[in-house]
Order: sequence, then C-alpha cells, then structure tokens
Amino acid sequence: MNQHAQKAAEFIRNESRTDWHDEALWFIRSKRDKAAHGIPEWEELRELASQVKSHVLSKLDQYLEQFEARAIQNGVQVHWAADAEEHNRIVHSILKRHQVQHLVKSKSMLTEECHLNDYLIERGIEVVDTDLGERIIQLKGEPPSHIVMPAIHLKKEEVGELFHEKLHTEKGATDPKYLTEAARQHLRQKFLTAQAAITGVNFAIAETGGVVVCTNEGNADMGVHLAPVQIHCMGIEKIIPKAEHLGIFTRLLARSATGQPITIYTSHYHRPKTGGAMHVVIVDNGRTAQLGREDFRNSLKCIRCGACMNTCPIYRRSGGHSYGYTVPGPIGSILTPGLDLKKYSGLPFASTLCGSCSDVCPVKINIHEQLYRWRQVIAEQGHLPAAKRQSMKWAGRVLSRPGWYNFFGKIGRWAIRRLPRPFLYNRFNEWGKDRELPEPPRQSFKEWYRENKRL
Repeated sequence: MNQHAQKAAEFIRNESRTDWHDEALWFIRSKRDKAAHGIPEWEELRELASQVKSHVLSKLDQYLEQFEARAIQNGVQVHWAADAEEHNRIVHSILKRHQVQHLVKSKSMLTEECHLNDYLIERGIEVVDTDLGERIIQLKGEPPSHIVMPAIHLKKEEVGELFHEKLHTEKGATDPKYLTEAARQHLRQKFLTAQAAITGVNFAIAETGGVVVCTNEGNADMGVHLAPVQIHCMGIEKIIPKAEHLGIFTRLLARSATGQPITIYTSHYHRPKTGGAMHVVIVDNGRTAQLGREDFRNSLKCIRCGACMNTCPIYRRSGGHSYGYTVPGPIGSILTPGLDLKKYSGLPFASTLCGSCSDVCPVKINIHEQLYRWRQVIAEQGHLPAAKRQSMKWAGRVLSRPGWYNFFGKIGRWAIRRLPRPFLYNRFNEWGKDRELPEPPRQSFKEWYRENKRL
C-alpha cells in the first residue's frame, strides 16, 4: 500500500470526520459555482487568464529580469534562490543583518514548501504565523492540510481545546467569535513587537516591480506596516506582465477559492517605507525543471486557489495530510512527482480522473490529463509496486487477446455467482474491502448480441 493510501485509510477510520470534511469542502465548492455563475463572462476570464499565463511561461526569463530591474529602481533589494536551502539561508541572512529575533509571517505556501519556520526557529528566531488558520496549526504542531483553509480538518471543539491549552481561553469554549477574538488579542502583541514581517506573493507585476498579496484578515498589511523590515517570498511563476492584467486574476482567485467576489485585502507593495527595508526573494526550487517538462509545464499556471481540492472526491474524503506534501490534492499530485518521482509515485493514482479539477481550475490547467500522464511516466520508469506491475502485465495480455478475454470473463461471472464468500472477499480483493462486488450478468454483451442480432 502506498503512503497516500495508508494515511487516507487512517483518516477514513473516523467516519464522522470524513463526512464532515467532505461536506465542508463541497459547501465551498458550491459557493464557488454560485459566484462563477454570477459573472456572464466567467469562461472568457478563465481563457484570458490561461493565455496570459501561457505567454508568461514562454518568456519567463524576460519578465523576471524586467521585474528585478523595476523593483531595484524602486529601492527594493532582490535576491535569487535556486532551491529551498538557499531561500532559507537568504532569509536568515537578511534577518541576521537587521538583528531580528522576532518576526510575524502571513500565509505563504512557498515558505511552507521550504520549511522556513523550522529553519529559523532552530537558529533562535521566533516565527509567528498570523493567518488564523496558520496560527492554529502552528500551535498544534501540524502542517497545513489545505492551501487556502489550512485548518479545515479541525472542528471548533478541537480549536477550543487547543486555545484553552495554549492561550488560556475558557475551558470548553467553542464559539467561533470568542475564539477569533482570543487569537486577535494574542496576535496583537506579536505584531507590535515584531522586528520583521514575511509574506508570500500572489502576483508579481513585471511592469512595475511591485508585488501583490491577497488576504482576508489584513494580517499581511499589519505586519508589513508595523515592522521595519519586510520580506516577500515568491516562486518564479508568480509573474504577470502588466498591472492591467491583475484584474483578470483577482476576479478569478477569490471566487474560485472561497466563493467571495474578491479578497477583503488586495495589498500592493512597491517600495520600502521611510526608514525601512524591503526584500523580495525569488525562488526556483524545481520550477524550472517543471517548466522544461512539456506535458506538465501548464501546472505552473496555478494561482493557488484550492478549487481543485474542494471539488476532488479523493481529497475531500482523505484529508490534505494524506498527501505528504505542502500542496496536496490534484495540483499537488502533479507538482510532487517532479520533485521526487519514487517517493511520490503513488499520488497521481490518488484520483478518479473524473476531470472535475480541470473543470473548476480558473486558469484552465488540464489537471486530470497530467495526472494520467504521470501514471504513464511512473509505469515507464519502473516505479509501480511489483504486485501492480505484474497484474497490469497480465491484464494487458488478457485485454489484447479476444479469446482470453471471453474465457476469463466467463470464469469471472461464474466465480462471483458460485464461489463461497471467503474466496472473493479477502486481503487480495481491494475493491471488496469496503464494497460489494457488482452482480454479474448471466451472459456477456457479445453472447447477447449473437443471440439477438437478427431480431
């Protein structure tokens, strides 16, 4: 059993949690549909966003250099990191130079991907995540389970217990308003004493050299405006050409993510504040390699809305932690094999290939087709489990020989009807572990057709 299947099995054992998780995410997906249907030009926006991203990926080097030049003109210090390790070293060097011991951080999937928190904490720097969901899982000592709603796997009762333990709230408190206010008061002091603020980047505009951060809580603004040092960490794929293109993506992002018309705060950072310092760290970390894979380069169009996760029947019923990587769900299952094909070879199979992920993607990434292609690559490079490799080998032989296919079909129909249950429902029958085998027909379609073709 692969890693995802094992972790998914653990998640599913708690049936009530599985049902609740499924329903909560489908509710968000339904909100997305209503928001999308409220814009007559929704499909035109998706197509336009996809074309802009395709254009950017074809000239990524030029736009990155243009962005750097404009940012430097604005007084921004720009750094380049080839991988996660270099990213972490650069951020730490900036903090060390400014003698930073306490910092606040808004949501950033890139820094999660690079494991920046652990790196800085090991070196004596206090790192406080200020997004409410991120702070919850930081206090709990867990990674995010969703890229937009990092604590979606937790119930309010669990958050209440956690806050009672860590923030000394009233025991048994579960009122979301009360718990949110407790977090607000707790974080306010962290903001006031922070010496630096780190944010992710939703969009970087080549034309202006500015970065755009979208939040619903205003925590990115609070950190950046109060702290003397601001650091923005971005993947190389976050570039868009001009400011006029931003409106396309902001109309798509929030509606796809949570069903909102727009995020509450869309913050623009172009230059350091008076007496302060602004740094932008541009990170590759495997993205250039993905850009060079013709079948998978479209995955770099992703704007991290999470819509593919909210609609995916596998993600909704297995939880984000079952994927074992920072970005879970369908899009994560495309990105991770490129980082370590052997380690993540099970993820492209954690999909029904129903295509719902591709249908809701705001930038029209052909997600299910890429998942299928990764399966082929994994098989070609010999990373399938031995049992699956042999079973697929024999299945191929049977399916390519009509005589064998007819014979084994007849044997299979007879076996399901006649053999005692233990012969059919055992550890070798994955389907039968949780489901009944379908009632087989008395005859195959070929047999029926031969008897009835003259009628």
